Amino acid sequence: MANAGGTRAPALTPAAVYGIIDRMEERQKITAIVPVELLRRAQSATGKGVTETVIEGLTLLAAAKAAEDLRRLRGKLKLHIDLAELRRDRR
Repeated sequence: MANAGGTRAPALTPAAVYGIIDRMEERQKITAIVPVELLRRAQSATGKGVTETVIEGLTLLAAAKAAEDLRRLRGKLKLHIDLAELRRDRR
């Protein structure tokens, strides 16, 4: 269908209308074979479905790695922080 300028407007598919295309650029579909009992325990702990449980697990793993990396820096950076000044800045 042409618009007022004579150019053709992109077709809006249901996927585009509901944002599925945008989200697929940000997500990756995976297939994983996992131990049934581990998945059951993880879902029981999160109270969520499979996808949400996997996302939460991956998030926790990434956060643990970031914390480990920060711990390795302990004592290697010289920071001169005035806590009183930081607290005054919050007000």
